[in-house]
Amino acid sequence: MKPIQVGLLGIGTVGSGTFQVLQRNQEEIRRRAGRGIQITMVADLDVARARSIVGEGVQVVGDARAVIANPDIDVVVELIGGYGIAKALVMEAIAAGKHVVTANKALLAVHGTEIFAAAAAKGVMVAFEAAVAGGIPIIKSLREGLTANRIQWIAGIINGTTNFILSEMRDKGLDFDVVLKEAQRLGYAEADPTFDIEGVDAAHKATLMSAIAFGVPVQFDKAYVEGITKLGAADIRYAEQLGYRIKLLGITKRVASGIELRVHPSLVPAKRLIANVEGAMNAVVVQGDAVGTTLYYGKGAGSEPTASAVIADLVDIARLQTADPLHRVPYLAFQPDAMSDTPVLPMSEVVTSYYLRLRVADEAGVLAQVTALLAGAGISIDAVLQREADEVGGEGATSTDLIILTHNTREGTMNDALARLQQLPTVLAPIVRIRKEELN
Repeated sequence: MKPIQVGLLGIGTVGSGTFQVLQRNQEEIRRRAGRGIQITMVADLDVARARSIVGEGVQVVGDARAVIANPDIDVVVELIGGYGIAKALVMEAIAAGKHVVTANKALLAVHGTEIFAAAAAKGVMVAFEAAVAGGIPIIKSLREGLTANRIQWIAGIINGTTNFILSEMRDKGLDFDVVLKEAQRLGYAEADPTFDIEGVDAAHKATLMSAIAFGVPVQFDKAYVEGITKLGAADIRYAEQLGYRIKLLGITKRVASGIELRVHPSLVPAKRLIANVEGAMNAVVVQGDAVGTTLYYGKGAGSEPTASAVIADLVDIARLQTADPLHRVPYLAFQPDAMSDTPVLPMSEVVTSYYLRLRVADEAGVLAQVTALLAGAGISIDAVLQREADEVGGEGATSTDLIILTHNTREGTMNDALARLQQLPTVLAPIVRIRKEELN
């Protein structure tokens, strides 16, 4: 059977890895796919560099539209990234009847509904395993392996940069700004790390997992997004003393009133496997009604780990290219006419438990005042940790840290209570609030 011909748009880190792994393992891949898969055309603005990677026998061009216009190209692999030109090229490839493979989680999280509709109308596939958690096959697991399950919740460490920073802060007792500079020096963080450290990258990925898990449209605009920039070394240390570790989690959960979709730092019990995922590694926990809890762990980025996912998508297309489009695996796991309009809850309606750190005056009655205010708001306290003043500010200090863990309460209720606590004259600094996820 004639090999599938692939056009690559962008041959940076992931593109070069895709080319190299496909070359190295081509016989193994052919045996699995039932036919060969060949990258025969590459588009990149740096033509000379691209040609040095692919060598002779592969056509290299500077214009991505030349790849889309080539009638011999069966599949277009988009590895440019971003929302702009990448969207235009993906839509043009679909209109030209090409199947599309992409690692672009930002594009799909924001414009996925439009892209999937266009692909369905044209009868072509859009595959995106590489868009979430790099080399971990979480999309295929959710879409196919767990298809018998009613998914209850997903919680994932799905951004390696932030997990590396949090691991370093915990291991070395350093504050965020110091570790960020080190992460940039080592290449774990971009020169502009905003998407990573503010939680946006993780929210793109959580949005895609939520859509597949619950059969709802992709709706990134409804996700709650909070990054790690305000975390201090003190909170990581206190969490450890209480038996927790702080991780940036992407969480999506099915509850009676709708779906939760949120990204934020979370205290996770240290005994949970996901709490022990360190460095730049990724991990996703999925809770299904039939299978129970499953954990997926591995490299969430990098040249060859992400290439592994890109090539897995190419193999799927090779196997299914000739199948009736109605009998292929749906883009978001559920049949298009069976998608749900279950609402995504505003953060104020989410119910979870909390870690609170209050810098308070070291004087009698402060603890009673704080706990009475929380009790009056209907917020139940699970544990209290009060530091000695000299532990916090040195000998002769007049302020101390009060750490409170709460039981589950509604976010809106907690917001109101924190506003009242902040007004107390004995509360001397902005209150730190971190959500707590038991994941049991």
